[in-house]
Amino acid sequence: GYFYSRWTKCIHSSRDLSDIVFIDNYIFNKDVYIQFNSTVGKYVGYTEHGVYNAELWNNNTGILQSERAQVERYCKYNAELYQAAIADKS
Repeated sequence: GYFYSRWTKCIHSSRDLSDIVFIDNYIFNKDVYIQFNSTVGKYVGYTEHGVYNAELWNNNTGILQSERAQVERYCKYNAELYQAAIADKS
């Protein structure tokens, strides 16, 4: 059989969220074949298929802008909620 998954994650270590990074991994049979990293600002392919898709997606400004916006829309929004919930408990 085949196994496909997509993992997104937000990473930060500062309280002010100034160093937040959004990572979007596309995985096939447990190997990452394409990844978007907000610090790089574009897709990077790790297999032949991934390189092909990265080139297509990087040339599509709509897709690229949507992924870049995830730092604000998804990561910072949720990180602020989590920090507020944690700070209220301490």
